[in-house]
Amino acid sequence: MPHIPAASVLDHITVLDLTRVRSGPTCVRQMADWGADVIKVEMPPAVEGGAALGGARHGSDFQNLHRNKRSLALNLKEDAGKEVFFRLVEQADVVVENYRPDVKTRLGIDYEALAAVNPRIILASISGFGQEGPYAKRPGFDQIAQGMGGLMSITGLPGQGPVRVGIPIADLTAGLFAFQGIMLALVEREKSGRGQWLHTSLLEAQTFMLDFQSARWLVDGEVPQQAGNNHPTSIPTGVFATSDGHMNIAVAGQEIWGRFCRCLDREEWMSDPEFEDAPSRSEHRDRLNALIGECIAAKTTAEWVEAFNEAGVPCGPIYDIGEMFSDPQVEHLGLAQPLTSPALGEMRFVRQPISLSRTPSSFAVAPPEVGEHTREILADLGYDDAAVDALHDGGVVSSGS
Repeated sequence: MPHIPAASVLDHITVLDLTRVRSGPTCVRQMADWGADVIKVEMPPAVEGGAALGGARHGSDFQNLHRNKRSLALNLKEDAGKEVFFRLVEQADVVVENYRPDVKTRLGIDYEALAAVNPRIILASISGFGQEGPYAKRPGFDQIAQGMGGLMSITGLPGQGPVRVGIPIADLTAGLFAFQGIMLALVEREKSGRGQWLHTSLLEAQTFMLDFQSARWLVDGEVPQQAGNNHPTSIPTGVFATSDGHMNIAVAGQEIWGRFCRCLDREEWMSDPEFEDAPSRSEHRDRLNALIGECIAAKTTAEWVEAFNEAGVPCGPIYDIGEMFSDPQVEHLGLAQPLTSPALGEMRFVRQPISLSRTPSSFAVAPPEVGEHTREILADLGYDDAAVDALHDGGVVSSGS
């Protein structure tokens, strides 16, 4: 099967995907969903041995990360395998890897080696802690980065100890930043004609994502603490129990504070010295939240959502994931789109969150089986059937057929 682009935006770009687990595949999924010809270079099953990193191939997690790609099963530890790889590099635009920093050098596929073959090549590297420094060779995992990046210290209820975020946010953001770096390097290459090496890490991505919390320390010298469901600076903003569940309410600024008080029929709060301005509400947060809680408990979530939205007070229900996908707005936006897999039938995955009016992204093909496209990719490089058979018999490639 030749490349079927999922979009026209990047259909002129060829990407060699050496990634596994999550941060790297997240980056490459962006390239694939926007039309790049992504060749997933993975070890032949006989060489890989045991369960590959990244979970079961037919599991929902793997399937979600590896759509819109082709698979080449290639043993990069063999000289013949590296010869095939460098022939691919000659024609490629981007290589993405998330090995430990020293692995690509040991394999002989670091940036200097790639650029010697193709000066226009862009190498994107994602690591746990950076390409250099005292922690560079440590294995990096999302939860480790969440902890070392400060996020767990500000997540959770006060006094209950550090809490991880419910998604692998360090992995995901590192992948997205790597994608951003690739796009920047591609734009710059239009001027210079030269590729370059870009790299990021889980620790760098997680630290960047602290945003205003890091500024509280760097600028103000304040160490942020856990605030639970309460917003650390906008008060009252948080989770409140209704008669049938819970909801979020976000009251930011004096104007919305007034709307909120009038909607609750508590206009006296507007002139109460303990609540009249933001610093006062911050100082007396606990008393204010208790009073609000008494009011909110009298009606259902749906009743309050309707009332607050009519009054211009930001609010919303708190869904489980099944409820979220059933929400009318989520359905209207078409966030869950179908993809048919020859192996697994029809599945649904979340589409790209960006809509381009002329060149939209799509789900073109399901995630490949290991080595599913080995023969066609090698044929494109000029290998005839006999040469492919010889590589197969030598354990350099596998073809999945």
